[in-house]
Amino acid sequence: MPDLASPAFWIAVLQIIAIDILLGGDNAVVIALACRRLPEAQRNKGIFWGVFGAIALRVVLIYFALQLLAVPYLKIVGGLLLFWIGIKLILPEHEDAHGNVQSSSTLLGAIRTIIVADAVMSVDNVIAVAGAAHGSIVLVVFGIAVSIPVVVWGSKLVLTLMDRFPVVITAGGGLLGWIGGGMLLTDPGFPVHWRDVVPHSTSIASGAGALLVVVAGKWLAQRRHARVAHDGLATAKAATVDRGDPT
Repeated sequence: MPDLASPAFWIAVLQIIAIDILLGGDNAVVIALACRRLPEAQRNKGIFWGVFGAIALRVVLIYFALQLLAVPYLKIVGGLLLFWIGIKLILPEHEDAHGNVQSSSTLLGAIRTIIVADAVMSVDNVIAVAGAAHGSIVLVVFGIAVSIPVVVWGSKLVLTLMDRFPVVITAGGGLLGWIGGGMLLTDPGFPVHWRDVVPHSTSIASGAGALLVVVAGKWLAQRRHARVAHDGLATAKAATVDRGDPT
């Protein structure tokens, strides 16, 4: 049983809540799309049972992820995946991630759509929360339970804040890098306990992971922006030539 008076417990809870908000902030969009064809009287039921089923499935998936992270070298894989997830979070999106979410005219159909869509979209969330939980399913359940109302009812506000203040996205990517860096040194496959050899080695690895994700994410974002600008300029020039305008 975790120590509720321990600062480490509450830091981990805050990390899980932040992960759920950052990586699950668009769940409300999925729910709205899945339930938009339901009669008004059934929409609240669709939302409630869809969210309930999606959260229950996520807890089960995270439980199995916690067991897998005890297998040697899988924490290294998980840490590297978190680096990539953090970098993707920082990169700008170019397409609508919800274009394939189908609405349903029946309550059971809408619930099924919400659960399936959440399961497909929650792979990154599952890995990140499992890394932040340090093997504690109590932390997982508590963190997700606290974040549910924020994700479902406050996600529009969260998405607005992320749009207006890009530093929130950058900080979220850094958080995932921090967790990933710490995971690398706690893998049970390592014959050496780095914390016993190098003072503050976990903090150093976490900080290096956060820095790596932020720097790599910003660099790739700049390259993508430059490429899009270049392609747009080339398209404009081609259109000008096609019209026969002198340049």
